[in-house]
Amino acid sequence: MRRAIALLLLVAAGWNSLRAEDEETAGGAPLPVVSPLSGAMPEGAVVVIPLKGEVSQAQFFFLRRIIKMGEAAKASAFILDMDTPGGELGAGVEILQALQKVDAPTFTYVNPNAGSAGALIALGTKHIWMAPVSAIGAAAPVMSAGQEIPETLNAKIVSYYSGYFRSAAESNGHNPEIAEAFINKDKEVKIGDKVICDKDELLTLSAQEAVEKFGGKPLLADGIAPSVAALVRDAGLKGPVVEAEPSGFERAALVITMFAPIFLLGGIIGTYIEFKSPGFGVPGVIAGICFLLFFAGHYIAGLTGMEVVAFFVLGAILVLLELIFMPGVVVLALSGTALMLGSMLWAMVDYYPNAPQWPDFGMFVQPLANLGIAMLLSAVAIFFLAQFFPKIPGLRRLVLSASQPAGESFPEGGPGLIGLPVRAGDRGRSVSMLRPVGRAEFGGGIFDARAAGEFLPPGEEVVVLRIEGSEVVVERAKA
Repeated sequence: MRRAIALLLLVAAGWNSLRAEDEETAGGAPLPVVSPLSGAMPEGAVVVIPLKGEVSQAQFFFLRRIIKMGEAAKASAFILDMDTPGGELGAGVEILQALQKVDAPTFTYVNPNAGSAGALIALGTKHIWMAPVSAIGAAAPVMSAGQEIPETLNAKIVSYYSGYFRSAAESNGHNPEIAEAFINKDKEVKIGDKVICDKDELLTLSAQEAVEKFGGKPLLADGIAPSVAALVRDAGLKGPVVEAEPSGFERAALVITMFAPIFLLGGIIGTYIEFKSPGFGVPGVIAGICFLLFFAGHYIAGLTGMEVVAFFVLGAILVLLELIFMPGVVVLALSGTALMLGSMLWAMVDYYPNAPQWPDFGMFVQPLANLGIAMLLSAVAIFFLAQFFPKIPGLRRLVLSASQPAGESFPEGGPGLIGLPVRAGDRGRSVSMLRPVGRAEFGGGIFDARAAGEFLPPGEEVVVLRIEGSEVVVERAKA
């Protein structure tokens, strides 16, 4: 009896051991996650890189960083776990070029979509595998907003990239005719007597079509696998399987570019409130953070370069020169505003490779929409700020209302000492530099003041011109 029990326990232990070994080989357990910033990559690992959503420059930066980490750790293979409808053609090219520099075997697992740019990226890997229900193909270029590219420009792009991706496919052992049919609808593909793709149609292959064999060789994909774990097992890959995880910077870039109008809105409103308030405070900080996030996100996402940020800063400097040092020189403020708006617009433009030196108007459609939404919402918000904030206790000092009639004083409990009236024509002195906003004293009370015209030093005798909301507008007193 004891021998029987011992035998059963031995069999059970052996079964569990084999099962655990099979799960480890197949990656049945959840894959260990590797952050691209942690530097923790097991030696000889099979590195799974998720490529989900629209193809973008942020994904290229993420993939390139993981490839470098994997190569340093002598990764045994890289697998792109792909589910994308497409995206930026330029980003797809850069991802493909990065894959060409990898020494280890590269795989694309179509899970379940590899549309447009995703199909072209897949051609940059040595092996393609498909999920049971999946598709790959239809890589015709379109504008970032989804509209068709003008015929002449489209012909140039298709001509160039057809040749480019034919070369990439051939170098990785794929049929170059398939690669061209993905992007060029004028391409007909026949293998023997069978027509794979008719002319005037873009080629899209299902999983079953992609693995169909002709002359003993699959049309495109090596096989069908229900999961990454099954792919690892069926492809005979060895080593610990780890999944790379995008850093917060890559995620932030995607979020920021998606909500660009919101950050522009915050920057514009914050700037308005700051210019309407004495000194430098919270609104200015919020505006700075919003503009910083806007440009940083687009820079990380690859939609803009530092030259756009430089033009924005130059525009801001010109506006400040107008307001602080040379009030009344309208050309500086106008030039600065134009540079700032132009840089914000250009930061969102998805400029196509090989496009004309001056981009087609279609490339500006989405950026103009984002900027227009931000400007419209800002105008509405500023209107309500100017109308209602001065009447709200605690917020009245943030935004100035329209000019009040000459001679009217601050109401009881207004700025300065309670109950102390200030009227147009009253004389006082500046207690801080008015550049142009600062503080001035009238009848023993200290008030927020703004110099009209020239800047005034501390201790200068001033006279009240008018009262605007919570601020006294003054000028140098005449003898």
